[in-house]
Amino acid sequence: MATWSDFENAEPEMAEAGKKLLYQFGVGLAFLATVRKDGAPRLHPICPTVVNGRLYALIVDSHKRNDLRRDGRYALHTFPPVDVDDEFLVMGRAKLIEDPEVAEMVRKDQVARGMTSTNDELAFEFGIERAMHAKYPGGHGTWPPKYSIWKER
Repeated sequence: MATWSDFENAEPEMAEAGKKLLYQFGVGLAFLATVRKDGAPRLHPICPTVVNGRLYALIVDSHKRNDLRRDGRYALHTFPPVDVDDEFLVMGRAKLIEDPEVAEMVRKDQVARGMTSTNDELAFEFGIERAMHAKYPGGHGTWPPKYSIWKER
């Protein structure tokens, strides 16, 4: 499974566009899709972040955390910008971070970006299998977008 740094080295322009969309509101914001026990999708907003070349998020005790612990498959899609319909999506598998030093590093990064923490969240790293960036040429409702796709080899 690729790290953010692997993705960034392979596709620097797409990774930069993805970070811009991820951090467009200061703290990272994206929708996290997970797989429920019955196989149905579940969708929630979260605050992901890139720290030391890896994509992380702190996840509170919740159904989405249980989904990730049971079945790490995920899709992460950025919030839409205010003035254009550009999109960024990564998909892969998430894993729980057992190392308390890494979890604390992620927490400190998140708090520095403006996220609050209850200190009971668990840190997950999001490995990347594929990424997609859609660039819309002229604001809302313009079509078609220019798609860029990256797949881990």
